[in-house]
Amino acid sequence: MPSGESARKYDFVIFGATGFTGQFVVDEVARLAEEEGVTWAVAGRKMDRLQKVLEQSGQRTGKSLEDTPVIIADSSAEQSILDMCKQARVILNCVGPYRFHGNQLVRACIEEGASHIDISGEPQYLENMQLLYNAKAKEAGVYIVGSCGFDSIPADLGVVFMKSKFQGDLNSVECYVNLTSGPEGAAINYATFESAVHGFANQGELPAIRKQLFPNPLPRSKHKAPRRSAVFKSGLMDKWCFPFLGSDKSVVSRTQRYRYDVKKSRPTQFSPYLCVDSFLYMILMVVFGSLFGLLAKFSITRNLLLMYPGLFTAGLVKRGGPSKKQIEGTAFSMTFFGEGYSDKLDDPEAQHENPPDKKIKTKVMGPEPGYVTTPICMVQAGLLILKEKSKLPSDGGVYTPGAAFGETSLIERLDKRNVKFQVLES
Repeated sequence: MPSGESARKYDFVIFGATGFTGQFVVDEVARLAEEEGVTWAVAGRKMDRLQKVLEQSGQRTGKSLEDTPVIIADSSAEQSILDMCKQARVILNCVGPYRFHGNQLVRACIEEGASHIDISGEPQYLENMQLLYNAKAKEAGVYIVGSCGFDSIPADLGVVFMKSKFQGDLNSVECYVNLTSGPEGAAINYATFESAVHGFANQGELPAIRKQLFPNPLPRSKHKAPRRSAVFKSGLMDKWCFPFLGSDKSVVSRTQRYRYDVKKSRPTQFSPYLCVDSFLYMILMVVFGSLFGLLAKFSITRNLLLMYPGLFTAGLVKRGGPSKKQIEGTAFSMTFFGEGYSDKLDDPEAQHENPPDKKIKTKVMGPEPGYVTTPICMVQAGLLILKEKSKLPSDGGVYTPGAAFGETSLIERLDKRNVKFQVLES
């Protein structure tokens, strides 16, 4: 147990509670705090804004929040961050882009013995935190778990779920992401867009990080996952599809690495795709993606992207985020198609001579991904650090959701919060 953990004032401190996503995390904690028996506080730079968030959250949730403690902390003021971390068992960090604001908080959490949950979808940041702080977090006995929102709990735990239901050796998984919206359409908050811009701009950092983090490659199956074109019509989904960019592939791969290294489990290949209904919309998405990637590479055009997000995304990105009606009308589903072998080999490096002879199909579905599913996932992840420590990895460290929570009740808890995991065919 980290030093002084039992004497800490708060189970949770929500850092960045005044941000667009942070306010929804406040709502989720407010709904569950009494039921789960947790103490909590909100933290940020300005007292008046934090008090306003609590007032508005109280109106939305019907909870009395006027006595909720407030902590003043700023990621650019190191002592304020250290003082905040001293008071918490778990920090729920909602301040992004994490490549700019995450490092110093992770370091402070380790120094002061607090665990840390974030909702980053930034592979460079996530993998760099593991490289820099895994050993230090183990020594401190704290858990640093990134990507605990829509990026990437549904994908990562979706693969964990499929493997738990598959009788045999699971060789490969294809994941098809489908987003639906109501008559009001959909929107993305500016901070999410900002993180994506900087992620694309700096994706060249990943090879060097991975070379240090994973000097030895995972064993590769002689039976490769299905090869897909950059854009293709999926017979499985009857939709147009292309690779789903983001943290899912990175996170799932790191979970497979952990399970191979620690659990001696055979790695599973993972390929995520995004689905759209029409060929025309697919063409528009490809054109936008190509233009976005090009503009993000150069500082001048990158600044234009960040200055005029609505212009470059045809109004999809909004500094005020989606409206209440847009959030209520949006949902997601992820359909997983797995292939593997009916027989199970004890040695994770041993090769199956015959090709895969068994299939499974599962699904994860839930409400609006960014501002409903993400707070649900984040808060449940934090609760498991508090309540199911015996089912977490025995040592602290920097983990993916699948590595940290693969043996906990996270899937059952999410199911009760309307993020559903289902077996469709086996």
